[in-house]
Amino acid sequence: MKKALFSKSGGYRKLHSFNFATLIHLSTISFCKRFIPYREDPLGKTSGQMIGAARSGRQNIVEGSERAGTSKETEMKLTDVSRASLGELLGDLEIFLAERCVVPWSVHSDEHKAVSSLNFPDFEYSDDLLHDYWTWYHREKVRFCRWVEHDDPLVCANALVILIRRAMSMLGGQMRHQGEAFLDEGGFRERLTTARVEVRDSSQEPAPGCPLCGKPMRQRTARKGANAGKQFWSCSAYPNCKGVRPIASP
Repeated sequence: MKKALFSKSGGYRKLHSFNFATLIHLSTISFCKRFIPYREDPLGKTSGQMIGAARSGRQNIVEGSERAGTSKETEMKLTDVSRASLGELLGDLEIFLAERCVVPWSVHSDEHKAVSSLNFPDFEYSDDLLHDYWTWYHREKVRFCRWVEHDDPLVCANALVILIRRAMSMLGGQMRHQGEAFLDEGGFRERLTTARVEVRDSSQEPAPGCPLCGKPMRQRTARKGANAGKQFWSCSAYPNCKGVRPIASP
């Protein structure tokens, strides 16, 4: 059975990591606008870097998903970049709290448990993807607003810390799944080779068994020697098995 040449790609709006990254991105923009005015930013960079890290966390999920069709390696790298960008944002929020001598909420606190219990439901859509997605997102984000749109910056920062850590955990799981898929299915180059061999073999006469090991044989063309340019049957296990057969003349 012929394998698909291109892997599935896109579909990132179904990923919970993407939906959390979207919430984090938009909430970070709101947080910086409200609580880190550029006139009070010592270096004039913190706000921009935080929003940039949040954007990178989201957009690299998009690009990695879209590139998955032709490069599992690129997909894994961009998923890792997404996770690292959110880690950078997490560090900025920790410093925001530390500057104010505030310790992040304990995992055993009621606040931490409340934010950790919040989830997005699965996203379903029709033939109007963008309209459906943003209608769904604005409806479902309401349950998070109590925390990420709070008037107290310390509450917002703590909530974002929890959401970021959850998104990073999801991305770590995605990377493990992507690695397993790569081991099972191979990369795009391997699929190209497999597809090319399948097409070539399908146009040839049925392959005989190897006289040495019994495995199916493949037609090859001699590259040098007295038989250069001539075709012959070679064991598919070559170079471990060097069994050959001549190809009968028509």
